[in-house]
Amino acid sequence: MEINDKRLRSLKLILFDLDGTLLDDYGEVGKETIRLVSELSNMGVTFTFASGRLHSALTQYADLLKITAPIISLDGAFIKSHPDNTIISETYIPNKKVAKTVAYGEMFLLKYALCHADAIYFTEHNEIIPDLMDKFGAKFVEVDSYKGLFDHTLEILFISDYKDKLRFVRKKLSFPYTLGLITSYSKSITNEGLYFLEVRKKGSTKASGLQNLLKYLRISIKDTAVLGDWYNDISLFQTDAVKVAVENAVGDIKDHADIITKRSNNEDGVAEFLEMVLKAKRHKK
Repeated sequence: MEINDKRLRSLKLILFDLDGTLLDDYGEVGKETIRLVSELSNMGVTFTFASGRLHSALTQYADLLKITAPIISLDGAFIKSHPDNTIISETYIPNKKVAKTVAYGEMFLLKYALCHADAIYFTEHNEIIPDLMDKFGAKFVEVDSYKGLFDHTLEILFISDYKDKLRFVRKKLSFPYTLGLITSYSKSITNEGLYFLEVRKKGSTKASGLQNLLKYLRISIKDTAVLGDWYNDISLFQTDAVKVAVENAVGDIKDHADIITKRSNNEDGVAEFLEMVLKAKRHKK
């Protein structure tokens, strides 16, 4: 879809993915993006994030960009404002389904952890988890056992170098075996040969998080832009928002994009799009 200046001028909310999109490979936000976010914020545009990270791993970037809108974390499972910490939405996995899911981890000797809103809990048996998980900036807490932690679990994380085991578990947690769960299987970004399986309550995606946020902010999806690069952004790219893929995005994201930047995340590709928005708003007739 061709996006014209009129559509860009109408934007009221711009939503960033972090890793591989807003952040370069060193975890830094481009200086041009910082300047443009400030300028567009003064023109009434609201900014926020939708990330697979924990909320606590996102607040430093919210502070840097002076973002006060609610933040979507854990791929849509949790939405909380910063800095006032108002919870907008939380999608916990039912206790019984947590128990059933972790039983598979025990059965196949998989490494796994329970992810709550602001910390990832792991046991001594799973002590390698903090070194291997692609949950950048997350707070990890070692516990003697998972007893008492099933409540308030937003996501269960499995990791293994045996992808067949993870695929089997994924199958057992899918319809018709288990109802009400959603799974995401992927390769590790930072550790070659490792694979992840993330389990959340069904309906918990970045797109569902965006829908909840838009309802809270009273903003239309047509007045929203989403920026991403990775497979967990695909639900955002299936909405009616303006969809922007940075140059380094995977093919599935580019295939659904309205705009593909010429610059990658390491070249501040986000700023390329923000400059387009600023130019359109400055030439408002």
